[in-house]
Amino acid sequence: MPVTGSDLVAQTLARLDVDTFFFLMGAPMLGAEKACLDRGMRGIDVRHEQAAAMMAHAYARVANRTGVCMACSGPGTINLVSGLATAFVDCAPVVALGGSSPLNEWGTGGFQEIDQVAIARPMVKWAERCYETRRIPELIDLAFRTAWAGKPGPVYLDLPTDVLLASIDEATVVWPKIMGPQRTRALADPAAVEAAIALLAAAEKPVVLSGSGVLWSDAATQFQTWIETSGMPFYTTPQGRGVVPEDHPLCFSNARSTALKEADAILVVGTRVNYVFGHLRPPRFRADAKVVRVDIDPGEIATTQRLDVGLVGDARAVLDQLTTAARGRVDPAHHAEWCARLRVIHLEKQAGQERELATDQVPIHPLRLCREVRDFMPRAAILCVDGQEILNYGRQSIPTHVAGHRLNSGPFGTMGVGLPFGLGAKMAKPDTPVIVLHGDGAFGLNGMELDTALRHRIPVLVVISLNGGWTGDAERKKPGRELGYTRFDQMAVALGGHGEYVERPEDIRPALERAQRAVDAGRTAVVNVVTDYRARAATVRFSQMNT
Repeated sequence: MPVTGSDLVAQTLARLDVDTFFFLMGAPMLGAEKACLDRGMRGIDVRHEQAAAMMAHAYARVANRTGVCMACSGPGTINLVSGLATAFVDCAPVVALGGSSPLNEWGTGGFQEIDQVAIARPMVKWAERCYETRRIPELIDLAFRTAWAGKPGPVYLDLPTDVLLASIDEATVVWPKIMGPQRTRALADPAAVEAAIALLAAAEKPVVLSGSGVLWSDAATQFQTWIETSGMPFYTTPQGRGVVPEDHPLCFSNARSTALKEADAILVVGTRVNYVFGHLRPPRFRADAKVVRVDIDPGEIATTQRLDVGLVGDARAVLDQLTTAARGRVDPAHHAEWCARLRVIHLEKQAGQERELATDQVPIHPLRLCREVRDFMPRAAILCVDGQEILNYGRQSIPTHVAGHRLNSGPFGTMGVGLPFGLGAKMAKPDTPVIVLHGDGAFGLNGMELDTALRHRIPVLVVISLNGGWTGDAERKKPGRELGYTRFDQMAVALGGHGEYVERPEDIRPALERAQRAVDAGRTAVVNVVTDYRARAATVRFSQMNT
């Protein structure tokens, strides 16, 4: 029986239980995309391929399963790359399928001929080209398994036009036993676990640092059990927030700087030791602090500049090992005084922050906007934050209480992710409210995805901090900073959505409520809030670079 390469793409994705993919139509992927739709998958066609990769990224993060995106040849596939690079740095399992020019025209100047595999390779874990139609299922299955092998990440498979369009005898197809993604549940060396417990039991001022590895390992429950068994305060990367609710008794977020500076033992679980945590270097950390690290990637452990005990293994499995070994040996009372001190600092700063958040100044201060969003959003809502000042202000003032329900620009610092992330998140959890908190500059990068949201009835609430340009700039001296006060609310209305324009702080909450009613009715809404262009977020700098 004859079968085309396009049919094989759809058959394989169906066998891998793919139910959603993100794409922008174009040859030679049209046949594969149609075949996927014919098999009942939901295809979300976007306005820019970059957004397709970003939506797949957010879908993967929120659903904790593989995200899938597709693009046409040449510029279409190249446009995926910024989104794939973001997923690579964020360790998100995304499978990207790109059409390409025919193999039989290579070297002759074929239409959109360019080496897409070479372009993608530095941005992904694995990049390959399919040269034979019969091998399409084998390579797609391999792509899915590779995306999840060890440390998750994006992969790219190149599908030339003649490979996709060829019709072959189905009996010749290389059908592997479809395995799909397999989670590695490797245990750490028991001797290393014993060494870690001995070190942690002796600590008087321990802290736990966690990141996305806890989420990808589906280890939120195990992480919270460890925290409560050990009695240790914890801090997370911006992307790892919510793994334990941030109103937990051992979460002292306002005392973060003190905790990191004074900790005598640091347990790092499922996160890289990069600029986000200051590379664990003084003066942000004590020079003599002991470091225990848990990571699925032995390369991460091997390259840690400061390390006393390395535990190579799956976060969920190793946390179970640590918790079992800690019972009766790691005594929360031993560092109760430490936690009490952090709690006092946390509560004192919290009172001062609430006063700042209550400001009624005009133009509206971004902190007041953050407070209104915080007090309005449901506890389990998914929040996507994207921008410069609003990203920093939001990090300081809006908590997260559910694992995986906080998305932002990530360690790569990619702007423009907000709306695509919001749509991908909503596709992953359609019954969960999604709020996108955007800076006006960042919104402009993928703002036409409002059209995608409205065409596909993916209702999200978009709140824009409209400070007239890129970053806060009290003196208005930064070149290229000024963007003007664009009526993005009117843009939403023109596309068929709901729009609100707000200039006074007391009007924010009523506007949010009206917008939410539109969202509840199935329409995406934009609340465009004029904020103070002079406001510059004061926060711990994550790197030596600043904008």
